[in-house]
Amino acid sequence: MIETPNLILRPPIRHDFEATALMFADPVVTAHIGGKPVLRADAWTRFLRDVGHWTIEGFGLFSIIEKSTERYVGKMGFARFERNLGETVGTDVEASWVLASTFHGQGYAREAASAAHIWFDAVHDRRIACLIAIENRASIRLAAILGYEHIDQIEGPHGPADLLVR
Repeated sequence: MIETPNLILRPPIRHDFEATALMFADPVVTAHIGGKPVLRADAWTRFLRDVGHWTIEGFGLFSIIEKSTERYVGKMGFARFERNLGETVGTDVEASWVLASTFHGQGYAREAASAAHIWFDAVHDRRIACLIAIENRASIRLAAILGYEHIDQIEGPHGPADLLVR
């Protein structure tokens, strides 16, 4: 759906599940997403949620594929998680990203997120929020680069989290 110099972003397909499950089983990846590896059954539930978003909402989380190797890098996109973000947010759409640890530090998160936000802004033109664990400095920096501004700190599903909007 979206092509960047190094990546392809497309809706998830069945073939992506194994790599998704492996990614969420990695404690490095889940350090700021619940603090512990995700069980395979829970990874499947997350995967089905990602697939369903595209059908119901017309947007969702993209699977990120490295063009040169065709390896699964992670996922990035937008979702309605149906959680209470408070009255000051003004949206129920959240941006979300997670990459396999072998791809951390290569600039892929920024490349994928920038392209996905350009697409979302052109197609949906809606305010977007991010909920990021306060210890996840890398994601908070990326959110700032993408134009998100801190508006609050709330109790997220896994502890204190910064609430940002754009």
